[in-house]
Amino acid sequence: MSYRAMTYLNNNRIIYRRYSSDDPTASYDWGWYYADGTYGYYSLFNTKAKINTYRSLKWHLLVLWYLNPDMDKKKFSELANVITHKPNGFTTFTLSPNVLDNIINEVYIQDLDRPPKNKLRKIVFKDGCGLSTNEKLSVVGKIIGRKNTIDQEAIYQCMLDIHEMDKKITISRIAGLLGCSSRTIHRNMGEELRQEKQILNNKHEKI
Repeated sequence: MSYRAMTYLNNNRIIYRRYSSDDPTASYDWGWYYADGTYGYYSLFNTKAKINTYRSLKWHLLVLWYLNPDMDKKKFSELANVITHKPNGFTTFTLSPNVLDNIINEVYIQDLDRPPKNKLRKIVFKDGCGLSTNEKLSVVGKIIGRKNTIDQEAIYQCMLDIHEMDKKITISRIAGLLGCSSRTIHRNMGEELRQEKQILNNKHEKI
């Protein structure tokens, strides 16, 4: 298993996960279901996937700053240095000091009143909910798969959940969750989702 220096974040009480404040459509012992989705759920470092692009790094740092508004620039710079120190296990690349300083400054001037762009989620599991990966995927299939129409939204939600559970996203796995044929997934997926599928899978392959 790859090493990741989470001790620094935990010892310094850095918030890197936050549940959504939106009202859920339904609440369960394991978590929540949002029929229209929610953008308010942030969960960094929830999988073994590492940060592998500058764009992803900026987003992670922006979310960390957004979730920790009392942090001053000195503390934020220290956090950014921990995140970008490759041996700590958060990133797949090394930054020069000048490049890192530019990224820190660019992120720090962003408006905290505007939540960082986030992916829409319909199903959110509580930390320590007690469900195994297969049980979580079963929940996803039962809830997302209730829709009679297999559209891009349903496919995308399945992709996100499969990725978050450290599973490789495959057409057959999506089809199994949605209770349809692989041909149906191919027909409704579209080029944009195919590219997103590759991006998500690449994050795991580069660990």
